[in-house]
Order: sequence, then structure tokens, then C-alpha cells
Amino acid sequence: MRNPLTYVILLLIIAFSCNLPYEYQNNLKVDVEFLSSDALEGRGTGSEGERKAADYISQRFSDLDFMKKGNNEFLQSFSFKPKLNPHEEIKFNDSIIDSSITGNNVLAFMDNNASSTVVIGAHYDHLGYGGEGSLYRDPEIKIHNGADDNASGVALMLDLASKLKDNNKVNNNYLFIAFSGEELGLLGSNYFVKNPTIDIKTINYMINMDMVGRLNNERSLAIYGLGTSPIFKQTIKSNNENFKIIENESGVGPSDHTSFYLQDIPVLHFFTGQHADYHKPSDDSNLINYFGMELISNYIYSIISDLDDNGKLSFKKTKNESQDVPRFKVTLGVIPDYLFQGKGMRIDGVSSGKPAEKAGFEKGDIVIKLGNTDITDMMSYMKGLSKIKKGDKVIVQVKRKNKILSKNVIF
Repeated sequence: MRNPLTYVILLLIIAFSCNLPYEYQNNLKVDVEFLSSDALEGRGTGSEGERKAADYISQRFSDLDFMKKGNNEFLQSFSFKPKLNPHEEIKFNDSIIDSSITGNNVLAFMDNNASSTVVIGAHYDHLGYGGEGSLYRDPEIKIHNGADDNASGVALMLDLASKLKDNNKVNNNYLFIAFSGEELGLLGSNYFVKNPTIDIKTINYMINMDMVGRLNNERSLAIYGLGTSPIFKQTIKSNNENFKIIENESGVGPSDHTSFYLQDIPVLHFFTGQHADYHKPSDDSNLINYFGMELISNYIYSIISDLDDNGKLSFKKTKNESQDVPRFKVTLGVIPDYLFQGKGMRIDGVSSGKPAEKAGFEKGDIVIKLGNTDITDMMSYMKGLSKIKKGDKVIVQVKRKNKILSKNVIF
């Protein structure tokens, strides 16, 4: 027979451990590496790899002891048939059984008994083995792991969840959502706002993080949606100590915050910029700037904390800048640097086999003239491109370091 004192000590240890306060842990690197590992096969919507990612995120939410806010514990399932042509709109089905593909949003709720709720979201799906949307041109099939797009955003969301678990900011509830189907057209976020698991009128504002893992040496951070509430510009400026902020007022853009903006909800979207590995198999976890992610997480946390005492934020409609984008039938074959604020359009990457590569363009070149069009920014670049037809021969001027070079380009 064991000494009764042993049982007493054991009970005391258990009781003490149950009362230990929650302590924040930084799991950014662990989360990114798992979500972008080959074992998840690129997290294509409805795939086994995406289901493994959903299980992982659900477990992380469970470890934080958050409420399950899906229709099936942490999961909110939606079904759809894939589109047959690129111009067709994907439509949801009422029956999951009859559907070709089932996606799952992952939802967790931090209930502070507040009257309003802040939504913090990021999409966790990616391109699987490529297919539509991939910019990879090699015939060998490879996994598109999507470390920056968007394992980085999900890891940041989980990091914020852990930070908020450990604070005393209780004037809002927090709903954390990992969206599925973003790469197919914002399907998961669109489904949620039309089938919300909380009263959508109680949503105060929404924060979205999509591609936040490649903070550059200039620490350029793009923030979209600044015009969707009058308080946002003041808040992001007063809390900024580390970043060169690229401001964008519009609430409409190619990520999940758009679905919430269209429901008259203020939104903020964070983005560290596009790069040569975008939608390619090379978007891997070894290229992620984890220190940069930590800085961004701390910054967003300070913004959330600052907004905690401001009650329900007022909403303001913004100009839909995407409606002004001209259509064009040719491509130069470069990846623009969307964070560049100088005069011209700076090239962040050159695609293999495209006109730019054949003409000798390099990463870092700044396009300043396209045919007869002076290029001052992205919009003027796209307008210039819209005037060009396939087969045209055009002189393109670029600034490389301190020299102006003229390139003959055949589109």
C-alpha cells in the first residue's frame, strides 16, 4: 500500500496546475512549418491535406479553450460544384452530399460577454498541386505549399488568439476564422457572411491577414481598408513604431476582408507584398521572415487594444478601385512591387519565357515609360499595357540604378 501522503501531494499538484494562469507562447514558426509542409499537399480546397490543416487549427483553438462556433464543432462546412469555365461564377449547393467539393471554415469564439465582436481571419487553403491560379510553368508536377500564401496569415491569427487569451481587453468578443476556398474566389468568407454563426449585426470590425510572411528590409507593410472607418488612419499611425506603412483606403480587394466590407463592416487587411515565389512551389517556410511576423503580430495586437475602448466603430463606404482597372490582352511577364511608392513601376520578379525576360529585364528595374505612356504608378502601367496588342513591338524605358535603359519588347 502506498503512503497516503503521496496521494495528498499528487492532488495538490493537480489542483495547483489547474489554477495556473494562461501564458502566451510564440508558435509562429511551428504553425507555418506544419501548415506548409509537404504532408498537407498544398491544402487544396476540399482535399485531404486541407482537412488535416483544419484538424490542426481546430486543435490549436481547443488548446486555447475557445468556444466552438461552427455548425459541426469548430467546422462550418459549405459545398459547391467547381466551375466549368474560368468566367463562370461558383455557386453553393444546399446539400453537401450532392456536391463535388466540400470546404470547411474553422471558427472559434472568445466570449467576453460583450455586445460586439471583432472578427480576426485568414484563409488557410492554397493551390494543392497547382492547376488554375498557379504561375509555375515547369511540366513536372509539384506541391504548392503556400508558406506565405497563406500559412503565414493563419499563424498570425493563431498568435493573436493566444495574445488576446492572455489580456484584459474585454469590451469586445473575438471570433477567429480560418477560411477555406479563398483561392477559388473568397468562397469561405462569402459563405460565412451569408450564413453567420453569430449575429452579423454585432460584428464591430474585421481584421484580415493574407501573405504577411515576407516583410522586406524596408519593413514595408500595406494596410487596406483604412477608409472604411474614420478612426482607422489615426489608430494605425499612433501605434506604428516599426513600419513603412503603404496606405490604401478601399475595402474591396482580392482577399476575404471584401466579403465583410460588402456587409457594411469596417475592415483592415494586412499584406507584406507579392514576390517571385507567389503561387509557385517555391513559396516555402524557409523563406519566411519570422521576426517580421512577430513585429506585425505585436502591431496588430496594439491596434486591437487601442480600439477596445472605442465602442462600435462607424462604417464608411470607399471607392472601389478595382472598377477603374483597365483591361489588357498582353502581359510583360513581371511581378510588380506593390509596396513601391516611388515614381514608376518597380519589378519584383521576372517570369521565365515571357517578353520581359527575353528583353533582358531584371528584378529591381523600374519601368518609367511603356510605348508613348509615361509610367508613374501601377495604374498608369496598367493603362499603358491596355493600349498594346499581341504582336506589337514597343520600346520600354526602365531605370536601373542610376541609368535609363531602353528595351525593345515584342508582346
